[in-house]
This record gives sequence, C-alpha cells and structure tokens, in this order.
Amino acid sequence: MEPDEDASPEALETAILGEQPTLTAAEVAREGGTSLDQARRLWRALGFPEYDDESAFTSADVEALTQLRTYVDSGLLDFDTAITMTRGLGQTMARLADWQVAALLPLLAPADGSGRIAAALERIELERQFEFLLVYAWRRHLAAAVARAEPMTANGDTDEQAHTELTVGFADLVSFTALSNQIDESRLGDLVEVFESRCHDVVAAHRGRVVKSLGDSVLFVVDDPVRALDIADAIIAVIGRDTRMPDVRLGLASGAVVMRMGDVFGPPVNLASRLTSVARRNRVIIDDATAAMLPASRFETRKLPARPIRGFGLVEPIAVRRH
Repeated sequence: MEPDEDASPEALETAILGEQPTLTAAEVAREGGTSLDQARRLWRALGFPEYDDESAFTSADVEALTQLRTYVDSGLLDFDTAITMTRGLGQTMARLADWQVAALLPLLAPADGSGRIAAALERIELERQFEFLLVYAWRRHLAAAVARAEPMTANGDTDEQAHTELTVGFADLVSFTALSNQIDESRLGDLVEVFESRCHDVVAAHRGRVVKSLGDSVLFVVDDPVRALDIADAIIAVIGRDTRMPDVRLGLASGAVVMRMGDVFGPPVNLASRLTSVARRNRVIIDDATAAMLPASRFETRKLPARPIRGFGLVEPIAVRRH
C-alpha cells in the first residue's frame, strides 16, 4: 500500500489488520459457529468495543472465534475458562499496544508534521516482524509460570485459589505526588520509565518477578527472602543513590499468597505495601515472617517501635542490615 498524506484512519486500520473490515458481529458469530451472545462475551473479555450492525470485523475475527469454539467443544477448556484466559490476554495486549505506540510516537510524528501516515505504515511492517518476538517471549514466560506452578500440582493442589509461599516486595518513590506537580509531563514520563525499567532489570537479574507497576511503585515477588533483600538493596542503589531520581523506600513481607490472573493477593501483599509508609528514605523494612527466614550469620534485624498499620493493627516493623 502506498499511502499519501491524506490517508484516513480507516486506511491505517486496514493496513494494521491486514484487510478491510466487512463483517458485522452477527455474521462473525454465525461463521464462527457461536451464538452472538457468546461472541460478545468473548469480545468484552478481550476489551474490544461492541458493535451492532456496523461492518467492523474481518476474517481474522471469524478464525479467532472458531478456534476458541473448537477448544471449548473439544473439552480442553470450558467456556468460563476461555473467558478468563481471553480477559488476561486482552488486558495484556492492550497495555502492550499502548506501550508500543507511546515508544514509537516520536517516529510516527516527524518534526515537520509531514509523512505521518507513511511513517506509521513503515512501523507497522516492523511490528509484523515483532510478532515472532512476541510469541517467543510468551513461550519463555509460560515455561517459567508452569515451573512455578509445578510444586502445587505435584501436591495435588489444583484449586485456582491455591496458595504459595513467597516474599512480596513493594518499592515506592518518595513524595511522588508532590514531585508530579512540580515538573512537566515529559520529565515525569521519563522519570517513571526509568524507575520501572530499572526495577524490572533488578528483579529479573535476581530471579524474581515484577507483578505490576503503578507509576510511582513496583510490586514484585520472589521465592527466597535473601534474594528479596538483594533486590531491595539493588533498587535503592540504582534509584535512591541516583541524584537525578527521587528517593525510594521498600517493604518486604512473606507468607501465603494467591496467584490469580497475573496478579498476587493475600496479607503479605497488603503488609509489604503498608510497610513502605513507615520506612525511611532509601531503606527497607521487613515483617516478622521475613526476618525469621533470614540467616542470622548474614543479617542483623532490629525491631522498631510498634505503630498502627491500617488493616493490621499494631505492628513492630523490622529494620535489617547485613553483617
């Protein structure tokens, strides 16, 4: 396709999808072998908008619906599980797409304002090649997720609410709200990107996993409290010791958590978050459970005065340092 400067958004959509949308929702459901209600439930789970009689779909939508129906009909998945999986897929892909567009935006909007559609289409071709990397990364993460789940399945614990013992870490930028009111949006965006990327790098290097980033905070999990402290110290080194970045504080808590839909739930998650509020700048505070698992030959712990922590009553936070 050779676009000109006046190429429409519709032309760009067609270029991305690979074909022009010509099918209605009812036509896709019929050709995909499902009811319209089922098709709409799946689209909502994926995060797609609903359409009535508009020609908003392509043959790829039919193929996707057909594959999902095949999985359900074969007994590999029940319909509710299919909805759950597609919801996770939709949320992940939506965030990835926004992230990619934001990263490519400077390339899609030349300084002179010309050739934006042409530039976009060139990047689309790059994104087609990116599909291999997407599947590759998914397979590697799937292998890691199966390995994490294996101990539970080996014990016969296949309940979706199954608990696993982990150390949960919460890293929080100090005075981020006040800072966000003092600097321009571009600088704020750069700061958040640096914070998130450095935290992700540190956590991955120590065999932990970032569960989610919330702008001014990062939630991570790891199966070893010593590595959790290694992560905390490394985050302080690359964020708190960098004079161009705000200070950071961290809370660690250990115990049983539930892993669900890529997120993590349970008292240790809440406690790790709450502990950041009592940590000093560029320091880490831990709970009793984490302290009990640290080797005394390597770490010295000290209980701080008890203070009320929302949802937990009076808690004695624990400071820790290496010998």
